[in-house]
Amino acid sequence: MLEMTREEFEELVAEALDRIPPELTRLMDNVAVFVEDEPPADDPDLLGLYEGTPLTDRGEWYAGVLPDRITVYRGPTLRMCETREDVVAETEVTVVHEIAHHFGIDDERLHVLGYG
Repeated sequence: MLEMTREEFEELVAEALDRIPPELTRLMDNVAVFVEDEPPADDPDLLGLYEGTPLTDRGEWYAGVLPDRITVYRGPTLRMCETREDVVAETEVTVVHEIAHHFGIDDERLHVLGYG
């Protein structure tokens, strides 16, 4: 397994977020991004997870709620990648994939777009 500290991985996630076009990040609302070492035990290969209410599903009722949560998992990413460059690329794909869920884009469409 490729070795990378939690801090190094968090930096890659931050860099991936920085590469999201500003016109999209300005539209993101009430969402927080986290890094965790491992996903839930029932899905050990999960690279990222979006939990919340997509922007497309929010209505007048949406107020005073906790932020949506995007989690990127370090362990499975490092286990599936052979090089640091692979980790950079996979982290970027995972971040884009989870942010797309925040915008209401489903897995089927993401696969078509190459972010599956």
